Amino acid sequence: MKTAELRQKDVAGLQAEVKALQKAHFNLRMQKATQQLSNTGQLKTTRRAIARAKTLIAEKQAAASKE
Repeated sequence: MKTAELRQKDVAGLQAEVKALQKAHFNLRMQKATQQLSNTGQLKTTRRAIARAKTLIAEKQAAASKE
């Protein structure tokens, strides 16, 4: 998911997105461990997507606390 799409979500939506991404990342790790994962680049992509969403959560929470 692109950053512009993530910015439109509220904090609860972003937290749900993080949970979904973490679950997907876990499944990818299990596939890699059992040597069923052919595209290992997906691990990097999901890890960065999780970080992107968490960063936006922190930004929104900081902005809310300033108000």
